[in-house]
Amino acid sequence: MKINNADTPVVILTCKIGAVTIMRSLGYYGVPISAVDADTYSPGFTSKYCNKKHIKKFDESKPLEYLEFVLNIGKELGKKALLIQTSDNMAVFIAEYAEQLREYFIFPENDADLIKRIISKEGMYAIAQENKVPTAITLFPSNLDDVLEYCKDGKFPLMLKGIYGDKLQARTGKKMVIVNNKEELLENYKLLEDPKQPNLMLQEYIPGDDDQVFIFNGYFDANSECLCAFTGYKVRQYPIHVGAASLGENKWNQDVADLTIKFMKDINYSGILDIGYRLDPRDGKYKVLDINPRVGQAFRIFVAENGIDVIRSQYMDLTNQRDNGPVVPIEGRRWIIEDYDVIASLHYFSEGSLKFGEWFSSFNRLEEGAWFSWRDPVPFLMIVLSFQKKILYWVLKKLGLRKLPSEK
Repeated sequence: MKINNADTPVVILTCKIGAVTIMRSLGYYGVPISAVDADTYSPGFTSKYCNKKHIKKFDESKPLEYLEFVLNIGKELGKKALLIQTSDNMAVFIAEYAEQLREYFIFPENDADLIKRIISKEGMYAIAQENKVPTAITLFPSNLDDVLEYCKDGKFPLMLKGIYGDKLQARTGKKMVIVNNKEELLENYKLLEDPKQPNLMLQEYIPGDDDQVFIFNGYFDANSECLCAFTGYKVRQYPIHVGAASLGENKWNQDVADLTIKFMKDINYSGILDIGYRLDPRDGKYKVLDINPRVGQAFRIFVAENGIDVIRSQYMDLTNQRDNGPVVPIEGRRWIIEDYDVIASLHYFSEGSLKFGEWFSSFNRLEEGAWFSWRDPVPFLMIVLSFQKKILYWVLKKLGLRKLPSEK
């Protein structure tokens, strides 16, 4: 696979984990890359493929300020750039301000209301039902009284999740928890909910191991035709049982692919998609868990034999370049988020669900990491230093010390 014309620059909005892999995927071919993030020390800024860095925090209450900032980047570049988002709020931002942004940028265009519904678990649930896509039974309590009503004869265990997961995580450090009984539900609901801005939902718990969580990654053109499709599963998750893939495998699943491609065609979606399902052993159906209208942080699990991934597919489509033949996924390819998987593995070991031999053999087909790269080593070194600091402070906390002696 080859990008014949790499002249079109790229601007990445928010440098999350996926930003480094985006930079490496396109930067390898010489694509000029700029990045925007609120964190001066974002690992993405240290990649050798990051040509320009811009420091700016997105404030939901002041979107026009952020819009002006992004438009100024476009003006400075002097040519239209591909705009890539790595977060839900940036997906909404691009959809809402598409008219202004398209003067300086190219990007897949979607109806803003569709994107808003997709990133909301309540909206996603409704869209899934409207399009006859299986999903777990879900309730959306407005207050504690609704939760108490459920407790009268509701079933457990249960998933307590954020309708907007990113917002819940930013406020509490968690996107979801598994609750096993009435007492746990009430305790966690009171702990996690903000009564002024209700953001919690109750979702049926689907039994099964972590490897029954399947992922679809794909790219859909302006006509919602799928130009590349990949499926795989989570070998391990962080946080365990409820989080993102810390170790994942590229494995083709025709049922998941067919279900997703029809779903996106029906709702007229365009762009990169990251969507998760869990196989329900009770009825044999794949039930949708999350729809992310953006590139997922683990998108490099999914690479084709000709080198295509969803980012390269989007770049080539939007720059009017021919593809490089059929997309044949590399079956069995594994990818890891190194720091996440260390912590996840320790937790799996602790609960007794992971043996050393299983853990060791899980790396047999590992081909790439989120952070480590011989060609681009600095982001990995940044993560190592950050990880060591986290471990040190965790140890100090366990010892009852809040600060290093030199900081007192």
